[in-house]
Amino acid sequence: MPDPSAPGLVLDPAAEIGENVAFGANVTVHAAVRLGDGVKVADNAVLGKPAVLAAGSAAAGIGEAGLLVVGEGAVISTAAIVFAGAAVGAGSIIGDQAYVRERAVIGEGCVIGRGSCIDNDVIIGDRVSVQTGVYVASHSQVGDDAFVGPGVTFTNDRLVDGSDAPLAGPTLRDGARIGGGAVLLPGVEVGEGAFVAAGAVVTANVPAGKLAIGVPARITGDAPPRSA
Repeated sequence: MPDPSAPGLVLDPAAEIGENVAFGANVTVHAAVRLGDGVKVADNAVLGKPAVLAAGSAAAGIGEAGLLVVGEGAVISTAAIVFAGAAVGAGSIIGDQAYVRERAVIGEGCVIGRGSCIDNDVIIGDRVSVQTGVYVASHSQVGDDAFVGPGVTFTNDRLVDGSDAPLAGPTLRDGARIGGGAVLLPGVEVGEGAFVAAGAVVTANVPAGKLAIGVPARITGDAPPRSA
């Protein structure tokens, strides 16, 4: 167990804590948490928060979320909240005031930017960069090496009426890039290596390797090459 000497640390004795874990001030670690070796948790972070769901929530009644598992060397930054049942891969960084819901899976070597929300039942691959202020709606998938610019919004409700209709978030394939402020409509797929320009509204699938621009987004040619 680490030395629980950080001021204001609340550490449930049932939590599983690896070697050389560092805590900032006023951190709360609930019981359903497993932290790998070398994890760093900054001031005011909350780990293993239980989900509280409205009676009509699509996620209500799914069952227990399980453990929050944080991989070796990951960083949970100031005032971030990571729920029980989430998974954060080794070496990933969860930015200040970010919010990661139950059953979200974040791969290795990712960066989740300040104030971004990764909703429940999202899968994010390895080495993904999610910039500041992004909302990734539940039931979305993001492939390896993707880039999501600041202020991007994923949506998942085709009817937008709070009904019981199935939710379907967007899918980004490996290496897809999304420019700042873009909006992705429910169920769309952005293909491998494709590029969505800043401010675009994606209403239909973007083929692999193509560039999409505008409102609604239209295919205008090939995606620019990634920088080395």
